[in-house]
Amino acid sequence: MINLVIMAKCLTSMCPPCHPEKDDFLKGIIANPARKALENEKIDSLEKLSEYSEDEIAQLYGFGKNTMNRLKLHMKEHQVSFKKPAALKSKCLS
Repeated sequence: MINLVIMAKCLTSMCPPCHPEKDDFLKGIIANPARKALENEKIDSLEKLSEYSEDEIAQLYGFGKNTMNRLKLHMKEHQVSFKKPAALKSKCLS
């Protein structure tokens, strides 16, 4: 019986690299309430996050000034940015 417990612990420690946890996106970067808000919007990658404007994300629960600053810094480090707001796009094209 003890051998089974030890074996189970060994298997679980080997498994995470093969199967990353669903909740790892931005873990340690922003707080859980903000991460949960992103999860509810089905935003689970920086690529998906870049499809939203800064204002859209700032409206989500848990995204205050500090969280937005941390998120923008993380995005900058990974060379990702928010989508430009529609008003700015039209001004740039004129």
